[in-house]
Amino acid sequence: MLGFFAPTLLRLAVAGVLIALATNTYLHADRLKGLHLPLIGVQRWIPLTASIAELLLAAMFLFGWHTQIAAILGLLLVVKYFVYRTFWPHVREAYLPPSVSTMLLVAVICLSLLISGAGALGFDLPL
Repeated sequence: MLGFFAPTLLRLAVAGVLIALATNTYLHADRLKGLHLPLIGVQRWIPLTASIAELLLAAMFLFGWHTQIAAILGLLLVVKYFVYRTFWPHVREAYLPPSVSTMLLVAVICLSLLISGAGALGFDLPL
């Protein structure tokens, strides 16, 4: 009977992780501004743009707005995190990213939300 609220709790959990990630990116923006990123080079606006994008994605999860699109974007964020962590460790050393287990749980929750939908108080298209 209360299974309809389970995706809502998952949405809130992912939103909390993304808000923490956006805050961490914004607070360490001065260290990230000078990094040479692949395909982009050194751009001063990247940390601020990344923190705003993470915050907007967290808002999508928090308010349940197009949750399945947000889940796909969340999976892309997790992939970006693992690519940077694996191939460019100097990005990891610039600030304290979340742990591998946290990002794996975010990926699993995003996959679950992609399949199950938005839950209570959310707007989504049925698959």
